[in-house]
Amino acid sequence: MSRLDRLRTLGQWILLGSLAGVLCGGASAIFLWLLERATELRTSHEFLVDALPIAGLLIGLVYERFGAAISGGNNLVIDTIHDDGPEIPLRTAPMALIGTVLTHLFGGSAGREGTALQMGASLTDWLSHRLRIAKTLRRQVLAAGVAGGFGSVFGTPIAGAVFGLEFVVLGRIEYDALVPALVASIVGDMTTRALGIQHAHYPELPTVPLTFALLVKWLIFAAAVAAVSTTFIELTHRLKRLGERYLSRLPLRMMVGGTLVVLLWKLVGTSDYLGLGVPTILRAFGDEHLPVNAFALKLLFTAITLGAGFLGGEVTPLFFVGAALGNILARLLGIPLALGAGVGLAAVFAASANTPLALSLMAAELLGVRSFPHVVIVCAVAYLLSGHRSIYPAQRLVSSKGGTALPEPTSLRELESSLGRQITKA
Repeated sequence: MSRLDRLRTLGQWILLGSLAGVLCGGASAIFLWLLERATELRTSHEFLVDALPIAGLLIGLVYERFGAAISGGNNLVIDTIHDDGPEIPLRTAPMALIGTVLTHLFGGSAGREGTALQMGASLTDWLSHRLRIAKTLRRQVLAAGVAGGFGSVFGTPIAGAVFGLEFVVLGRIEYDALVPALVASIVGDMTTRALGIQHAHYPELPTVPLTFALLVKWLIFAAAVAAVSTTFIELTHRLKRLGERYLSRLPLRMMVGGTLVVLLWKLVGTSDYLGLGVPTILRAFGDEHLPVNAFALKLLFTAITLGAGFLGGEVTPLFFVGAALGNILARLLGIPLALGAGVGLAAVFAASANTPLALSLMAAELLGVRSFPHVVIVCAVAYLLSGHRSIYPAQRLVSSKGGTALPEPTSLRELESSLGRQITKA
């Protein structure tokens, strides 16, 4: 490729990345503003939580009627990037946005990254098809849409760019989309901030030198993180499969799931585990009296909500789980409380999504560079220990975490299915 061709390609990437960033940043700004209003309304009128089963029934009816083509969610985005599938329907963006806002309005325990990724991917794929760009470039722009959505919704543009490259293939970064993803994530974050959106401020972590004794503690910490991440993944997938087996209709599954969340809410006697749970995440950085079972309760609330089919994502609830778990482990292992909460916040999601690099960078953006090297060690070890499972079953595996190459890229759901068939035959 000549220098002129390289410059032309660079210019094309910057232009498309910028367009993707503006679309993603604008969508994230609208989404975050609505999400904040919904949370405020639910907090001041807690009787709305009692209506979660009815909300689930109605959302399920709408999705059953109009959302069949987009029911794959983030897995649809991954499949489209890999397989050059049909255009992701543009209605994905408003349906994911409205469904997620309603989930939070009525108290479902869900996140926001899933919606941001789906909005970013559908908007940028719409752009790609309108511009009639080539297959390879479309794939890069889709990755940019994922990066722009993630970076803008969390205010972490560098982590957003890496996440857009890392989450598609387990154990490999898609560097061919680096420039458009980086541009989209930075422009998306700038757009969201320019529209007046303020992100949560996390405390900066203390400076703690890495010693051999602390390293041993981090290995124990990582093992606990991997166990909790595995539990969340398996429980969420199991609940989803059980629901589909015994309740074929999505509206009924969501109504039953909503009923279980309401009953659990009344049983625990607090609203701390509804919605995003950001106040409790921040509390974990300094409260030595945080309930020991806080991480487990949030995990259960979230697994039921998402397993039933409610809209949203996993990131912020897993931040809650990780920060609360880190709080407990720090108290047990003699690690500074804020450092334990911060490392746990990043590591639980890193292990659940197989994105250790992106979440290490995200910790640096949210908590300061003092989180290194602690967060990198725990994210990497927890990623390895969590095995070949993910909150995104469509992730492709090109080699095992032990380094053994596969004949061809295989999705984690296909791997799980083949293992299940082997066990059945045995």
